[in-house]
Amino acid sequence: MTDRLPHTLRSDALDNRERILDAARALFSTEGLDVPMREVARRAAVGPATLYRHFPTKQTLVAEAFANQLNACRAIVDEGCADPDPWRGLCLVIERICELHARDRGFTEAFLSTYPGMTDVAEGREYTVKAVAGLAQRAKDAGHLRSDFVLDDLILVLMANKGIHAASTAGQVKASRRFSALVIQAFEACPRHAPLPPAARLASAPSHRPTG
Repeated sequence: MTDRLPHTLRSDALDNRERILDAARALFSTEGLDVPMREVARRAAVGPATLYRHFPTKQTLVAEAFANQLNACRAIVDEGCADPDPWRGLCLVIERICELHARDRGFTEAFLSTYPGMTDVAEGREYTVKAVAGLAQRAKDAGHLRSDFVLDDLILVLMANKGIHAASTAGQVKASRRFSALVIQAFEACPRHAPLPPAARLASAPSHRPTG
């Protein structure tokens, strides 16, 4: 029994850590980053002391909870930058990053946040911004991206995309795809007005009832 005890404790600690991360991801995704740490502990079925032992601050918890999304964001940007057609690469980045953020409201808040101490998130944001800046300049030079595009326009897109609210994650993704298609047409130097993806029913959309 004595030989097995340290292993048991390590397993328990690992289980607690994973439960905390799962709870944090679920709460941040649906309610944003304002969720109190005590609510994360309650959802994870652990005590506050256990939560703070693993994650001393909310910043450390947020960074760890969204590590996978940060890696996915980097992979999207790398794929877009590797495309020999910079406009096609930029379109891919806009579409997929919007979809990534539409799936997780908390990640958007973390990505756009200026919280001190969130080093990993800040580094991921800086990497994305620099890479997209280079890609956008190449698309401009090729004559596909409008000349007055500035990088803040991409931040504006993410802020607007964050405001999409549908009844389900699938609905939010569907709406985000349509939104990104509209954005791409607005950014294109000579818009072709390609057909848009299907519209999604949004939570704030008024119901259309026949009149008369």
